[in-house]
Amino acid sequence: IFWDSSGKSEKNTMSTPKRTLSRSASQVSIGALYDHHGTDPSKGLSAAQVEEKRKEYGWNELEKEDPTPLWKLVLEQFDDTLVKILLAAAVVSFALAYFDDSGEHSDEEGILAYIEPIVILVILVLNAIVGVWQEANAEAALEALKELQSESARVFRDGKMATIDSREIVPGDIIEVKVGDRVPADTRVTELKTTSLRIDQSQLTGESQSVAKDPVAPTCSEDELVVQAKTNIMFATTTVVGGIARGVVTDIGMSTEIGKIQLAVQDAAEEEEDTPL
Repeated sequence: IFWDSSGKSEKNTMSTPKRTLSRSASQVSIGALYDHHGTDPSKGLSAAQVEEKRKEYGWNELEKEDPTPLWKLVLEQFDDTLVKILLAAAVVSFALAYFDDSGEHSDEEGILAYIEPIVILVILVLNAIVGVWQEANAEAALEALKELQSESARVFRDGKMATIDSREIVPGDIIEVKVGDRVPADTRVTELKTTSLRIDQSQLTGESQSVAKDPVAPTCSEDELVVQAKTNIMFATTTVVGGIARGVVTDIGMSTEIGKIQLAVQDAAEEEEDTPL
């Protein structure tokens, strides 16, 4: 913010440019990335920039939904046209069996008349159990993803390093990570404080060994730029197993790679809501 000759304050639009990167954050130059986010590499973001970015990007956290009560999960399994038809058929079948043979149910034929509605109800109950199990598993998977997030992070703001809650991080923040830290957000490596940096990103790629990271941009094309090819990006929830490094945050929350995985799990859960019936 600066003051003009009339004494009125105006916003300096140069501090937070609203431009779109021409290429992936892993392929543009570090200088272009700083410029894109309006970050001063010698001072980091200012408090005013952080607040402005938070209004635009929100908090660095995965979406959280309240767990669905068990009774609601059970009722949802019967909120289906085919299930309702079968339920109505079972009721009608029970009624017909009851009024058959002038209400005499004690003989063997009267008992057999109830087999059909009982079988229908058993099928509906089993279908509901399968549906509840599927949805419970999906919710458990989402909770497991949320537990992978780090609780705190070291951030360089206003020329000083500080430890803050990781949910307060915004794109353009300069962060520092060391051995044992969980990366709080998708981050472009800008500087190695040690000779090398190794990251365990097995939860994203399934790789059994840690991978080396450095500031050098990959030379592959956009089509080939999969997670494994982004050797200069530290992904949210991955763990530093060797080295110390600094980087500039590129994506937070649901825009991170782990956020995309959560969206995929949610979509898969919605698709699996269709039980065997």
